Amino acid sequence: METNIPILNDSLLRLSEAHHIVFSEKERAFLSDAVERIDESELQRRIATSEIAVSEIGLNATTVAAILLRDRPESEVMAVFNPQVAAIIHGLGRVEDLYRMNTVLETENFRKLLLALAEDIRVVMIIIAERLRIMRELNNGQDSDYRRQVARETSFLYAPLAHRLGLYAIKTELEDLSLKFSNYTIYKEIAQALNAKKPERDAYVAAFIKPLEEKLKALGLSFHIKGRTKSIHSIYNKMQKQQCGVDGIYDLFAIRIILNSAPEKEKAECWQAYSVVADMYQPNPKRLRDWLSIPKSNGYESLHTTVLGPENKWVEVQIRTERMDEVAEKGVAAHWKYKGGQSEAGMDDFLKGVREMLESEHVDNREAINEFRMNLYDKEVFVFTPTGELKKLPKGATVLDFAFAIHSRIGCQCVGGKIGSRNVPIKHVLHNGDQVEVLTSPTQKPSEAWLKLVQTSKAKTKIRQALKEIEFKDAADGRELLERRFKNWKLDYSEGRVAQLAKKLGFKAVSDFYQALAQGRLDILAIRDTYAELEREGQEQEHMASPISAEQFVQQSPDMTQSRQDVLVIEQNLKNVDYKLAKCCNPIYGDDIFGFVSVMSGIKIHRANCPNAADMRARFPYRIVPARWSGKAAGLQYPITLRVVGNDDIGIVSGISSLINKEPGVLLRTISIDSHDGLFEGHLTLLVSSTDQLDTIQKKIATVKGVKAISRA
Repeated sequence: METNIPILNDSLLRLSEAHHIVFSEKERAFLSDAVERIDESELQRRIATSEIAVSEIGLNATTVAAILLRDRPESEVMAVFNPQVAAIIHGLGRVEDLYRMNTVLETENFRKLLLALAEDIRVVMIIIAERLRIMRELNNGQDSDYRRQVARETSFLYAPLAHRLGLYAIKTELEDLSLKFSNYTIYKEIAQALNAKKPERDAYVAAFIKPLEEKLKALGLSFHIKGRTKSIHSIYNKMQKQQCGVDGIYDLFAIRIILNSAPEKEKAECWQAYSVVADMYQPNPKRLRDWLSIPKSNGYESLHTTVLGPENKWVEVQIRTERMDEVAEKGVAAHWKYKGGQSEAGMDDFLKGVREMLESEHVDNREAINEFRMNLYDKEVFVFTPTGELKKLPKGATVLDFAFAIHSRIGCQCVGGKIGSRNVPIKHVLHNGDQVEVLTSPTQKPSEAWLKLVQTSKAKTKIRQALKEIEFKDAADGRELLERRFKNWKLDYSEGRVAQLAKKLGFKAVSDFYQALAQGRLDILAIRDTYAELEREGQEQEHMASPISAEQFVQQSPDMTQSRQDVLVIEQNLKNVDYKLAKCCNPIYGDDIFGFVSVMSGIKIHRANCPNAADMRARFPYRIVPARWSGKAAGLQYPITLRVVGNDDIGIVSGISSLINKEPGVLLRTISIDSHDGLFEGHLTLLVSSTDQLDTIQKKIATVKGVKAISRA
């Protein structure tokens, strides 16, 4: 594709002239060879993303190379470019794989996406640049359902991410475009109202600014002032909160004073400008925001005040320097420019926290996502350790959050805190400027109630981990105690019998029974007598029953129709046990399976990818037994549940039902539908004979017009 070379050269020339993005001859030759392998439209998309990443975020040549070479093998790229290019390509590849797998951001894919983004901050920024390009091009012929879906995703993930990275200009544009494509009527109404009042607004801003300019010039300050209209999305939010129309919103704009100050004079000159504003217009003391002394964690620095201007209208005034303004527009990327290429520490801490939360085996997916989105926004309190070290925590954080922010061990042993000379409990909510000393005790242990006392995802994750460890330790101690006592009493210890005992005593799980035993909540002598009684009853039943070989047993799930039995091979010669197909994962013929020896129900057959498999293998590896299918699938049907997501259209449900009814050997047992936000989510329970038949019906349902995603529940 030779026409791609001039397109590439023109783009690199623009980037070089405007932003000093330069490549060596060897690198340019590699880029030229690479772009010949992709079609022109794809190259144009990558170039547009590159130009946003450079001009609007402030990224460099490394990022441009990664965007242009994102489909090239990492080994080839590393031979020519620096290793960072290959690392970014790897992160972009992981994100692309997730979207290729399923364009709808379902819970587990969303979690994996966040993990992929959290690996390298530049991957986050490239994905945001790419999303901004997509949103700008969104009205080019796509159908309305696609536009709404992309707009919802943008509002849900990408705009908050841009906000957290300090990319306020991009965040604002993403929010406005999301509103445009998800609620065009409201968007158009606000835009027209803003345009109609523009002359009146411009005149007011000019009258407000003129006397300010005269006094600031008299102080010898170098500056410029501009009026900034609030974003359409911001106005829409105010309309929602205040339950009014556009005419009811009075603070439609803000004044921004931008000083051209030397680094050592920045703060002093900002406060000088503030004093001029406060002398001229009455400030609202409750609306002063000082992000000069302690910047936000994404690097944002500015002074905000709200003053009473002409005609008794409240006006927001923002005061910052040229450097601060660039950081405010380009966020973290601007820090590389001003800090010699070093990443911003607060953002590194944030991404580290994201990784810790999402990688924890004890975190619930939906809860992790909600915590992640909650922590995206930088409403923070600033508190200090006794040595004066600054800690930034989310608004509403408690002494317990603070303890975990210092170290997880200190958090687990926290019994309270001291602020000044006053002792406070672990649930005490912290305020800006508090100097906190954590009080600990070696006997303190986390409890379930702690999860309601903390705000940070780090604290919640560490508390859950500690609770699991306490559970496992207590269960192990309780089991060891019971085995030791049984040995002294000359009783045979039986796992199954102990499970019967636990159930008889009212425990849902054997582990709960062991924990109660370890914690001294049970009478050990009463346990001995009950166990002995169960053992006598069991021996009487075994004497009356004839043994059944495990290899001869095939368990049929209830509600199945069966013309003949398949053979389920359990590779151990166990007797007097039942085999059941586990309800949690509903294995069917053809699935990879394993057996799990349960204490009450014999052996249960699970799918290898059962959601409970990892926990069973980790906690009870000695109960796992190999299992496999044998014979043929014909004649036996298994219940499975499919989850289908699609456009909320009554015709789509009848289309799916009709398709299933026409499929030979497949029966539709139940169907349930839940509609929201223009989409429906359906759960279909089918009877199928094997994984082959399941794959066939899934592929056919996926072809029904309007179906966006289908997966096995």
